[in-house]
Amino acid sequence: MPAGVMIPARNMPSMISGNGNISGFGTSSGLTLGQPNNMMEAGQLHPLEMTQNTSESEIARMRDEEFDSTTKSGSENNHEAGASGDDQDPRPKKKRYHRHTQHQIQEMEAFFKECPHPDDKQRKELGRELGLEPLQVKFWFQNKRTQMKTQHERQENTGLRADNEKLRADNMRYREALSTSSCPNCGGPTAVGQMSFDEHHLRLENARLREEIDRISAIAAKYVGKPVVNYPLLSSPMPPRPLDFGAQPCTGDIYGAGELLRSISAPSEADKPVIIELAVAAMEELIRMAQMGEPLWMTTLDGTTFILNEEEYIRTFPRGIGPKPSGFRCEASRETAVVIMNHINLVEILMDVNQWSTVFSGMVSKASTLDVLSTGVAGNYNGALQVMTAEFQVPTPLVPTRDSYYLRYCKQHAEGTWAVVDVSLDNLRPTPTVRCRIRPSGCLIQEMPNGYSKVTWVEHVEVDDRGVHSLYKQLVSSGQAFGARRWVATLDRQCERLASVMATNIPTGDVGVITNQDGRKSMLKLAERMVISFCAGVSASTAHTWTTLSGTGADDVRVMTRKSVDDPGRPPGIVLSAATSFWLPVSPKRVFDFLRDENSRSEWDILSNGGVVQEMAHIANGRDTGNCVSLLRVNSANSSQSNMLILQESCTDPTASFVIYAPVDIVAMNVVLNGGDPDYVALLPSGFAILPDGTTTSVGGIADEGCGGSLLTVAFQILVDSVPTAKLSLGSVATVNNLIACTVERIKAALSCENA
Repeated sequence: MPAGVMIPARNMPSMISGNGNISGFGTSSGLTLGQPNNMMEAGQLHPLEMTQNTSESEIARMRDEEFDSTTKSGSENNHEAGASGDDQDPRPKKKRYHRHTQHQIQEMEAFFKECPHPDDKQRKELGRELGLEPLQVKFWFQNKRTQMKTQHERQENTGLRADNEKLRADNMRYREALSTSSCPNCGGPTAVGQMSFDEHHLRLENARLREEIDRISAIAAKYVGKPVVNYPLLSSPMPPRPLDFGAQPCTGDIYGAGELLRSISAPSEADKPVIIELAVAAMEELIRMAQMGEPLWMTTLDGTTFILNEEEYIRTFPRGIGPKPSGFRCEASRETAVVIMNHINLVEILMDVNQWSTVFSGMVSKASTLDVLSTGVAGNYNGALQVMTAEFQVPTPLVPTRDSYYLRYCKQHAEGTWAVVDVSLDNLRPTPTVRCRIRPSGCLIQEMPNGYSKVTWVEHVEVDDRGVHSLYKQLVSSGQAFGARRWVATLDRQCERLASVMATNIPTGDVGVITNQDGRKSMLKLAERMVISFCAGVSASTAHTWTTLSGTGADDVRVMTRKSVDDPGRPPGIVLSAATSFWLPVSPKRVFDFLRDENSRSEWDILSNGGVVQEMAHIANGRDTGNCVSLLRVNSANSSQSNMLILQESCTDPTASFVIYAPVDIVAMNVVLNGGDPDYVALLPSGFAILPDGTTTSVGGIADEGCGGSLLTVAFQILVDSVPTAKLSLGSVATVNNLIACTVERIKAALSCENA
């Protein structure tokens, strides 16, 4: 008889001693029967024992019966419990079952913790140490693994059941709150369809956003049974319709901050509920402003421009952020365009203050995020809410900047459709210096095929623009300086620029085209930093202190000084900036083409000393041929300047054009063209900003011939002393004044002759 297999006690009465031990079998001296009387008399057969757990014993019994099924017969099942016999009984005997000792169980438990799946060699070794057959060890480990799996599933089911009960209770609580809520306008019962889109959306998403349950509950509680403070929710619902820039922006660290931007701090805890309610209502207004037609928006005769009907707006949105302040003028516009960027990247640019101020560097002189009330949910910007300050500019010293303190709220309204809204928070921080209030403004972004997006931009502000110079009055009052068309045109041009940075299929046939991918990225990053630096230093920002040098007319030259210290992107010393703006009786396109053309550069560039300017390399970064970055070489008769290179970027869109350039070192540019870091190339950019004079609102704008005059701003930056602590001499100021005056005269002369 094999070791480890024993005949049940009822068949061997003479072999069991008083203490229950078996005698007479030398090969089974280490095996015992744990409870021979009760269980055996009841006719129950014991499997290999692991614990006293009943379910475990049943599992083990099934495995043993399967293993030993060939030795059992039907007569065994009918064998009476009191029968007796000996080893020579011809009738089939029931198999003997083994119960492991406490020592064997402890050893196998310890081995199981280290290795729950022993191989054949390990089972044999363990069986030899414990006096067990390898098959017994195998079955014990199988049973143990089954037991552990069952316990784990039981615990997991208990946890899931508790989570389900919690969600069920939350759902019932929300249903009860909805059934007892009241309309903030009439006090009557409120239907779900009359609630704000955001509240309804948050409630529907409750089950999916379990990790956000506490935050959603806090926000939803503010809306139930309580009218909205200062900005009533709109009662008529609007159903949803299917609708890396490298350089960091100049956000005022160099030039300081404006008076308003310095005085405003982050909102207090008491203000945050009001800000949340204002954001929800502003989002709803923006969606309606972007989708509604007449009578809210009236179109011009050519059907290209939308004009806001202010009376209809007041009837549709009776309260808003309050009545228009005395002396303020309403400025509203709407524009739609398809841009070459997917909707997710567009949302990220708008919600990241650094990327946003980089893309719109020609319009934003300073921007910062004061507080983030929500970062969004589900890993994206859906529901993101920020409090911001920004300073909006026109590239000229003659137009005051517009300082704003506002919230920015982002929301996904349908699959592939997002909206980002801005609205002023001036009511929370009243100040007499506010000259601009933002009513709900922003953009609706719709996903399009092939990575494109459709953008509908709404710009609606109330401003006090009495400080605008008469030269720019027409441009500003027409809405072309700060309106939706300029925002969309700038975004379209910058999306094309970013697409050119990522392009890999560069044609190699043209002479001078940079095909090295790393070299292209480095050169475009350097040019981007040059443009940002130019735009940040040419406006009438409150951080700038311009001094008028001469004259009383519009051609006054304004100068300011700045000390450059420990800035690897600028040469150290005293930098003198000079700027002037004037009107030209020629179209903006002709001015742009004249200034960007290297062949006509000697007609206005005094510093080139009449030398021949040759384009060494260029990168196209837009569908318009004028949008490009060039590397120019000046072949001057003066041998000391024969190695001078000029980095130039020219860019144009239907609302504005720029030609910006800076002298660069040959060695540094070789590093950049080979893909090196461009941040350590010192630049002092100068250039031109070209705007229409505002007498036309043609769709083509600056790209059309013969459409009104031009407003040209000329700005230079000159290093007058390489020692930052040196005193600025009057001679240096006079030299820069003469330089800019002579440049202006040359441009006027060249264009007037060309015009004639």
